[in-house]
Amino acid sequence: MKKPVARKKTPVRRKSRAKKKTSSFSGKRLRYGSIVFFILFLFGTIYHYRDGLAYYFSFKSDKFLRERAEEKKMSDVRNFQVLHKHEDKVIGFDVSEFQGKINWTLVGKIEEDYPLGFVFIRATAGKDKVDSQFSRNWRGAKRRKIIRGAYHYYRPNENSLEQAELFIKTVELQKGDLPPVLDIEKLPKDQSVDSLKVGLRRWLKAVDKHYNMKPIIYTGESYYNDFLKDEFSEYPFWIANYNFFVEEIDKKWLFWQFTEKASVPGIKGNVDVNIYNGTPKQLGYNTRN
Repeated sequence: MKKPVARKKTPVRRKSRAKKKTSSFSGKRLRYGSIVFFILFLFGTIYHYRDGLAYYFSFKSDKFLRERAEEKKMSDVRNFQVLHKHEDKVIGFDVSEFQGKINWTLVGKIEEDYPLGFVFIRATAGKDKVDSQFSRNWRGAKRRKIIRGAYHYYRPNENSLEQAELFIKTVELQKGDLPPVLDIEKLPKDQSVDSLKVGLRRWLKAVDKHYNMKPIIYTGESYYNDFLKDEFSEYPFWIANYNFFVEEIDKKWLFWQFTEKASVPGIKGNVDVNIYNGTPKQLGYNTRN
């Protein structure tokens, strides 16, 4: 019988404890650094919005805390921050039938300190839609002595001149009213962007000719930059931008819609709030009261 051949034992390689400890230490340091960064960012944000936070938690006024603690509703801290930075400007809002029936006798100020000096009211949409609350809102704003303006929601796939005719037939502007507004937010489905621009210009020219007043164009900032900024530069713009980190109106904008989530007395639900980029006298705000 042959003797069994002795096999060499393969040495077992053990992982280096030093390497494991180094890796563990690096991971802990990374986590620690992330936590420190987050805390610094949080405290920096709180400090930046300290005025808004103080207002939000009702530290601004003990009287306000006592009288309105339960019924007070803040839209968000940024809203107050923006309003606080534009105390020399005129604040306004815009409404349509989506706000339901507005109690215009209660409409006056937002956040207790900021009077509402103007309102844009939707009059028409497309070639055949008259806002169900337009007449009521138009009269209500006049009685409340709030400077009013009417806007048309433009439907890209409908005839532009028919849309202009509907607006003209619906809206009768009086002395002191704001210029008419063209609200364009969507791209066409059945035509090119160039064709859309032709239609927009036809609407603007028809309305300008009728009222002898250059219309304002309302749109979002991205839409403005991508499609309208260069070719419609002769028109004033009303821009919607709700970016949390944008707190001051751009000098190129005539109006800035900075939030869609504000609270206005007399109106149920959220309301869009805007800032006019000019003096109260330029807007005609001195005619109020």
